[in-house]
Amino acid sequence: MNAQMQKGFTLIELMIVVAIIGILAAIAIPQYQTYVAKSQVSRVMSETGSLRTAAEACLLDGRTTLGTGAGECDIGATDSNLLKDDRAEVTLAANESTIVATFGGNAAAALADDTLTWTRNENGTWTCSTDVADNFKPAGCAGS
Repeated sequence: MNAQMQKGFTLIELMIVVAIIGILAAIAIPQYQTYVAKSQVSRVMSETGSLRTAAEACLLDGRTTLGTGAGECDIGATDSNLLKDDRAEVTLAANESTIVATFGGNAAAALADDTLTWTRNENGTWTCSTDVADNFKPAGCAGS
């Protein structure tokens, strides 16, 4: 008698593999989305945080009007695809200045319309606050 050797996989083996891949994907995709959103918040914190130096220089020179003309403050902000209207909103004043970034554009859906704010008090101290969900908050930026 010639016994035939099994070639390939049985249907049940293939179904088990597909089920395992489905379970792994169901766990991995939400974790990946959380990781992406958290990295986007950190990126915006870094981008807007870098504006503090230029804002501080303008304040020390007594320039509180934003613009590129003579005597105006050009903080050199560049567009960001993670922000609504592509830019952070900057307000300069001797007693309190703010840099407000509102998430929009290509930011994760979980961040839509949330904000990250840098605030400078009259003593010259900058603090970060945000209203994003706790699992997306970067270190050094408290809730609002």
